[in-house]
Amino acid sequence: MSDMVKSFVVLIISVIVVHLAYIGYIRPEADLLLETARQAGQSSPRHLVIVLKDYEQEICFILMLWGIFLILSKCHTILHSKYLYTVDIIKETADEHIVPEQIIARLDTELSTDHSSAPLVQTLRTALWRYAGTQNIQNLSDAVESSVEALAIRQDAENAMIRYLIWAIPSIGFIGTVRGIGEALSYADEALAGDIAGMTNSLGVAFNSTLVALLISIFLMFLFHQLQRLQDGQIVDIQAYCDRYLLARIK
Repeated sequence: MSDMVKSFVVLIISVIVVHLAYIGYIRPEADLLLETARQAGQSSPRHLVIVLKDYEQEICFILMLWGIFLILSKCHTILHSKYLYTVDIIKETADEHIVPEQIIARLDTELSTDHSSAPLVQTLRTALWRYAGTQNIQNLSDAVESSVEALAIRQDAENAMIRYLIWAIPSIGFIGTVRGIGEALSYADEALAGDIAGMTNSLGVAFNSTLVALLISIFLMFLFHQLQRLQDGQIVDIQAYCDRYLLARIK
């Protein structure tokens, strides 16, 4: 199953799970609390289900679950191949010389499918093919540098959806703010007459949606920074591995 299909499936599951939670517990409980407060002549209580009950918050939670999956899946991919940096997968031949063709064949046959597609192995394969064709250590070093730069560019491009979600969630919260303020203005006549319940409830919608969206955005931003830290560390590890096990031996 491709990464795009997995991402789409997780999005559908997130929609179903969050919506079931809302229609099964959050909205019925919030309606009950609001009705109880109305009959008692009190203002809306500051209860968690009331803060979460609106549609903007539901959408934010759906996007949060999707974003968490995207971030954790990338983190798992990096951590899954991290042990490769502690293993000498470049071994000299019997005469203690680097033979690129033999090393490339060993990388293709001895490593599993997941590990053979790891960025470290791809970088080594590209550099060794360059060295096999030119027998020039400068071309080998240039191949490592270009592979590492391409990896950084690819990682940045793959993070575009995560950055979009982190931007979109506060925007959805602001949409709830605009909607709540618009509803509050429609109760202006009632507020002038002394009944401010409708206006306060609508303002609660405005502020609650912004509050929830900003908190979710802060949480996702924290996870995203941890992902970027792992990705930057991966690039540094690849460069250090090539310097230690490949370039140093050829020199």
